[in-house]
Amino acid sequence: MTAPYRQVSNDVEVSVEPLFLPEQSSAEQRQFVWAYNIQIVNRGGRTVQLLNRHWRIIDSLGQVQEVRGPGVIGEQPILRPGDTFAYSSHTVLKTPSGFMVGDYEMSTEAGDRFEVKIPAFSLDEPLTKARAKLN
Repeated sequence: MTAPYRQVSNDVEVSVEPLFLPEQSSAEQRQFVWAYNIQIVNRGGRTVQLLNRHWRIIDSLGQVQEVRGPGVIGEQPILRPGDTFAYSSHTVLKTPSGFMVGDYEMSTEAGDRFEVKIPAFSLDEPLTKARAKLN
């Protein structure tokens, strides 16, 4: 996956590719939906497990949604050195643009816990992007 957003922290690489879903969105209902594809790669020399996630989802009005919970998509994947785990999810905003940022709580086999950053990524409905370029 060649994602536009990528960050490495604590030997774990996280890549994100957001995608606006116009067929599920409605400006009249103030519902703007994005899918996002995430790839997590263990670049280190130790086996790690993703335990928890924490997201901050911010719309263009500055409204913040906090999402915390165990694992991702119902899983707490274990990644050996060189392993990759990929998943897709989605989010809904009341505005046509915003951004997301977060982190994963991970653990080593020895039980040492650490944080892996998820890079901040932009959520921009294509018409909003096009209008911004014209101005």
